[in-house]
Amino acid sequence: MAVQKLYAGAKLRELRGRLSLTQKQFAERLSVSLPYLNQMENNNRPVSTAVVLGLAQEFGFDVTELQAGDEARLVSDMREALADPVFTGPAPALADLRLAATNAPGLTRAFLDLHAAYRQTHERLASLDEALGREDARLRPSPWEEVRDFFHYCDNYIDSVDRAAEHFAKGVAPGETVTQAAISALAQGGIVTEFTEDATIRHYDAKTQTLRISRHATPATQSFQVLMQMALTQHEPLLDATLDFARFQSPEARDIAKVGLANYFAGASLLPYTAFLEAATDTRHDLERLANRFGASIEQIAHRLSTLQRPGSKGIPFFFVRVDQAGTITKRHSATTLQFARYGGACPLWNVHAAFETPQQFLRQLAETPDGVRYFCLARDVSKPGGGFGAPTRRYAIGLGCEVKHAPALIYADHMLTDHAEAFEPIGISCRICERRNCHQRSVPPLERQLRVDPNTRDVLPYQVD
Repeated sequence: MAVQKLYAGAKLRELRGRLSLTQKQFAERLSVSLPYLNQMENNNRPVSTAVVLGLAQEFGFDVTELQAGDEARLVSDMREALADPVFTGPAPALADLRLAATNAPGLTRAFLDLHAAYRQTHERLASLDEALGREDARLRPSPWEEVRDFFHYCDNYIDSVDRAAEHFAKGVAPGETVTQAAISALAQGGIVTEFTEDATIRHYDAKTQTLRISRHATPATQSFQVLMQMALTQHEPLLDATLDFARFQSPEARDIAKVGLANYFAGASLLPYTAFLEAATDTRHDLERLANRFGASIEQIAHRLSTLQRPGSKGIPFFFVRVDQAGTITKRHSATTLQFARYGGACPLWNVHAAFETPQQFLRQLAETPDGVRYFCLARDVSKPGGGFGAPTRRYAIGLGCEVKHAPALIYADHMLTDHAEAFEPIGISCRICERRNCHQRSVPPLERQLRVDPNTRDVLPYQVD
């Protein structure tokens, strides 16, 4: 088998910048010539084994980060952006997109920001009657999309917040739950926690310093909400420092991100990194056993599995997604090469959509994306009752998966025909950028392909894709 060459010029430049070293100084520390380092930083040469060892020995650098860049995400996002009808010319070759993502990630992100700004302008013009005359009708990215991209490009792992949550969890006294410890921590700050019959899941009254948690919520949700409030009140300086680093473009985005970081702290406290990673490995990623062991929900467990990307102590790279009954993606993250569409829904051939039809059951699927990568996919509905008669039920389904090479580490993959090519179902990312020609579930034509229409022939699709 041929050994894949490692090109990591952007990572080398980033590390050198963090160390405040010139190219000459960096080359001397790595025992390579200046021209050779220059070629590696510009991806004209692959990173050699000697340089990899030098990075680890001389700088203590986690060499797994060399292959953990944003290239796959950037390429996927560019392909989707370039499929927009505004680009009338032929789409750039995939090799060119990979070259741009690898050699000029900053420029690539600027292009994506520009396209996002165009979309926002287009949407504003579509509803001009609402925007016309408003003083705040200026161009800026959607706060939700800005925050989504922040977590997306952080690998959904925030090291400072994660370690702070783990430190708190380790300080829990024997015989005490992490929720009880959080309530005690709130009490030390003068905040009283009450469990009420209110329909609102969580409400904090800053004037009376009273936190009210609904008894109608599940125990896992109650614990999560107490921990979230503790993050907002006891760890606000840490959250604000992280938000300052992100430099959001609007106060709304910052507020949304602050809630997201508090949610992150809550999840990382319930499921502390080291202990959870060990338990996940020991149980072979059995979601139900992990939920029972840590007092968490199935969704919380699946989401946490997708965040285990701490340098030097990484778990299996999972993708995680949550969809509603309309197929709209409400949560998404991928530490794998599989990247979800930034706009619209997920591929209808994916088993996450069928989860609504089989409540409380795990669905397994072997799937292959158009790039030839094969995955093991797990899906389950996680509908949330309203807590009383007549209260609406929020219906969601979650998907969790990894490349099939990791399948032996998952109990759910036992007895699956992972060695049989015919067992893998072809899936895509989004119809408009999917290159499959004969998909029976295609909703719209691919924008990068020419169509042929034969009025004398009607197949599954009313056209043929060249």
